[in-house]
Amino acid sequence: MIRIILFLLLIALGAAGAAWIAEQPGDVMLSWGSVKLTTKLPVFVLGLGIVVVAAMMLWSILRGLWRTPERMRGSRRERRQARGRHAITQGLLAIGHGDSSAARMHAEAARRHAAHDPLALLLHAQSAQLDGDREGAQRAFRAMAEREDTRLLGLRGLFIEAQRADDPVAAVMVAEEALKLSPSSSWASHAVLGFCCAKGDWAGALKILDNNQSAGLIDKATYRRQRGVLLTARALEFEKVDRDLARESVMEAVKLAPTLVPAAVLASKFESEAHQIRRSMRLVETAWLAQPHPDLADAYAHVKLGDSARQRLVRVETLAAKMPGHIEGALAIARAAIDASEFTKAREALAPFIAAPTQRVALLMAEIERTEHGDSGRARAWTLRAVRALHDPAWTADGYVSDRWRPVSPVTGRLDAFQWQTPVAALPSDKAGAIESSAFEEAMLATPRRAVVLEPPKDVTEPAAEPIVPVAPAPPAEQDNAPPPAATAEVVPAEASQPEAAAAPAPAPPKPAEPVPSRPAPLFRSRQDIPKAIPTPIPAVIPLVRAPDDPGVDEDGTPDEFAEQIGPPKAQAGGWRGFLSRWGGS
Repeated sequence: MIRIILFLLLIALGAAGAAWIAEQPGDVMLSWGSVKLTTKLPVFVLGLGIVVVAAMMLWSILRGLWRTPERMRGSRRERRQARGRHAITQGLLAIGHGDSSAARMHAEAARRHAAHDPLALLLHAQSAQLDGDREGAQRAFRAMAEREDTRLLGLRGLFIEAQRADDPVAAVMVAEEALKLSPSSSWASHAVLGFCCAKGDWAGALKILDNNQSAGLIDKATYRRQRGVLLTARALEFEKVDRDLARESVMEAVKLAPTLVPAAVLASKFESEAHQIRRSMRLVETAWLAQPHPDLADAYAHVKLGDSARQRLVRVETLAAKMPGHIEGALAIARAAIDASEFTKAREALAPFIAAPTQRVALLMAEIERTEHGDSGRARAWTLRAVRALHDPAWTADGYVSDRWRPVSPVTGRLDAFQWQTPVAALPSDKAGAIESSAFEEAMLATPRRAVVLEPPKDVTEPAAEPIVPVAPAPPAEQDNAPPPAATAEVVPAEASQPEAAAAPAPAPPKPAEPVPSRPAPLFRSRQDIPKAIPTPIPAVIPLVRAPDDPGVDEDGTPDEFAEQIGPPKAQAGGWRGFLSRWGGS
């Protein structure tokens, strides 16, 4: 609308000017040497306008002819760029859906048409990575790292290739260079931080962490937690080397992360050595309420040096009461009760967890049985049950289980990755146990304890108190080939046929026989028409009888077992020849 109004105003001004020129009287005379031209003012103005327009047209034509080669070069360059962009677009799409041959073809086209385009270099590097060409990918990333606009991207590619080649030194060097170029690069700071933690450079790791916090890569809560983890790691390393530095580090760590178990344990130890008992107990209690841990219970029990086992038991019971029903509290009470010889309290503490015990519960029960009663059988049964019991929580990070706390995961290099939890491999798939207990364990654990009474040994010739009354077997199932049933004869025991049994005194009256449960019919029925031989009684002592040709024990001396035997030993003749040879030799 505004343009239309301006156009109408311009037309009106032009018409007004033309009318004003037409109304002006007089002539215009041009004199150039001997040539004189006289004309009216409107005609002069009209001719002047025509001359100006013609000059402008001529200038435009000349200028167009002068710039024609440049325009041709520009159009050719634009067509090449358009082809290069099209090749880059199609190549990135091919990389996206995993077509390596198409990606390689489009990368070659992009390099021909748009060799200086950063995306063409990126397409070439990614297509080489897709093909598995490590050298080609490194060349492309090096070319990108040499350019100012793609230096950070090239360094990131070189870092990834160094990781794939398992070259941590080159990877860290590239990450350090990228961190100098861009302090806010998260991948570079993470890599350098992991490298500093791996080599124990806690000062460098704290510096990188401060840089991450100032660059806004982590929030304040995460910064406090990770700084506490790094300070705790430094304190644990310098605990026996530089105790002042270790104490200063762990005290700052426990302020930043009061629920960190290793920091609370070490800080409690330092406070206990400084005779700050209440402060030491408060540190452990704060961490215990967040995460009960056996190290916390042990530190709380020994917070005051020189206490007796019963005093430690009372202190541990106070700590366990802050988290009632937790298994760590029960285990701590059981451990302290065993040390104080309070086995009843130890059993009561472990009673809620005996139905589905963990390994530590089963081992503590085995120790109770062995220490209290000396019952090695029940202790062995609990030990076998511990092998099949559920796993206890452990320090776990990324599937890696460690026997101690570590600041960094050895798998991924992630800071503060270790958590006190049940390992993933030990989690049961359902509520039932993965491995059922054996019959031996159930029998040993279910058998009540009885007092052992020692009786004097009886005479060997004393007859049995009760006669052996055989029980007639149940009649077998009827078969087609079964012989006719014979009259059941009373079987006389073998001991009754011996002459020694006749001289023995009359046995005591037998007790009333208990009802015998019915048994299934035997698969093979013994034949009654074949008489059975009466078994001979087994003597109490088996005499040692030598053979007639046994020379006995050589009493001359023990032969040297290291002496070399030149020939095989001679065999001794038997019978009368051996007797005569021995008699003649004597």
